[in-house]
Amino acid sequence: MTECLKEKYKNEIIKNLISEFEYKNIHQVPKLVKIQINRGLGNAASNNSTLKQSVNEIRTITGQQPIITKSKKAIAGFKLRENEPIGVTVTLRGRYMYSFLQRLINLVLPRIRDFNGLNINGFDKYGNYNFGLKTQLVFPEISYESVDQPRGLNITIVTTANTKKEGISLLKNYGLPLKSN
Repeated sequence: MTECLKEKYKNEIIKNLISEFEYKNIHQVPKLVKIQINRGLGNAASNNSTLKQSVNEIRTITGQQPIITKSKKAIAGFKLRENEPIGVTVTLRGRYMYSFLQRLINLVLPRIRDFNGLNINGFDKYGNYNFGLKTQLVFPEISYESVDQPRGLNITIVTTANTKKEGISLLKNYGLPLKSN
C-alpha cells in the first residue's frame, strides 16, 4: 500500500498489459487520464446552504476546489431557470488523481456495507468507467455529525483504452474491485 499507484503502473501494470494484449509499442498501453467527480443537486441547489455544504464536502474529499455547474437553458417543466446552479463537479489529474484512486480502493470501497465489487457494466465501449456512490459518509474525511442529508456522487474514471476489455484489465491491475458477471 505504501507504493504509489503511479509507480505501480510503471513497474508492474505496463508489463502485465503488454503481455496480455501483445502491444508492439509502449505508447499503446492504456493509462489513466483523469477522474471526474460530479454531484447533481436538483432542486436542492437553489438552497444556498446546501450548495455550500456540497462544495465543502467535495473539496474535503478531493483536495481541490470544485466548480458549480449551472443550467444552460430554462426548462419550465423542471422549474429551472437559465444560469441557475444545479450541481458541483471537480476534475482530478496527476497526483490528486492517483491519491484519490488509492484512497477509493483501499479506504472508501471497503467501508460500503455489503460490498461485493463494482458492477462491470459501468464501462463504455472506449474503456472509461462510470459508477455512483449513494452516500458521502463512506469517505473517512466526512464526519457523520456534519451531514444533514445523505447525498450521492458520480465518479468517472477516464482512460486511454481503446476497448472495454482493455479498460477492465487496466483498472483491475490498479486493484479496483470489479465483480465479473
